[in-house]
Amino acid sequence: MENWKENRVVFWVTALPGIFWLTVFFLIPLALIWGMSFGEKTSIVDIEITGTFANYARAFKEVYLLIIWKSIWISAIACALCLAIAYPIAFGICFSPPRWRPLLLLLIILPFWINLLIRTYALIAVFRTRGTLNYFLEWLWNLAFMDKLIGPYEPLELLYNNGAVIVGMVYVFMPFMVLPLYATIERLDRSYLEASLDLGASQWTTFWKVTVPLTMPGIVSGVILVFIPMLGMFLVPDLLGGTNAIMIGNVITDQFKAANDWPFGAALSFLLMYVTFLALALRAFIGSRSRGRVGV
Repeated sequence: MENWKENRVVFWVTALPGIFWLTVFFLIPLALIWGMSFGEKTSIVDIEITGTFANYARAFKEVYLLIIWKSIWISAIACALCLAIAYPIAFGICFSPPRWRPLLLLLIILPFWINLLIRTYALIAVFRTRGTLNYFLEWLWNLAFMDKLIGPYEPLELLYNNGAVIVGMVYVFMPFMVLPLYATIERLDRSYLEASLDLGASQWTTFWKVTVPLTMPGIVSGVILVFIPMLGMFLVPDLLGGTNAIMIGNVITDQFKAANDWPFGAALSFLLMYVTFLALALRAFIGSRSRGRVGV
């Protein structure tokens, strides 16, 4: 009994700082914004909580639904590219010599040491009309004497479109995909791969039938860690996409800043959160059904 009481005291002593932090700086502000989504503007700065659903009804207008849908498919494409690039990177790190792994992991997390704004402006310097990439392409053009055969090189318009936003988000969120994949692949029992190959399966079959199912927890974790922040991203679309690649995060930001319509911005924010929770619940339901069938 005394040990149980001591353990309880230790638990609360260690847990209270975290509980206090989450309550004061996360739950309470979240509750305030949620309540604000049912409010109305009474003046430029005053908001009254009236319990209205008008903000949510306004969010279902066609223009906002199209922006939400555009945000979803842009985030889905960027997330899929992240997975396609990060999977072989994580495999390469795991199968590299042990002495090289710390350095390779350091290179993966190195972008976290630089501010996101600076990294995004660096991409602008690379993709702009007279930027690094266009200078390199112009050099290749002249090297191949295309300027003599066809004419001078015309710089590509690489900025302020959906493609620039996708590339920017892949660049920003790549470490969030690599790290959970690395953690899962590192624990992978390689004897399963060897057994599959010994039994006559090809490398491709072994990859799809053995490797992918065994690393599925890392894939799911990486997709969740990457897709959800991408859906609400506003900085990258604002700087790399401009007015041609507006996402729902930009609309929410404008409601809180330029339009000063906090109730509608709060409703859009929580509508996005509801969609995210619904997707996570659906994924959990499908996963439980799959485990149930396997158990049977």
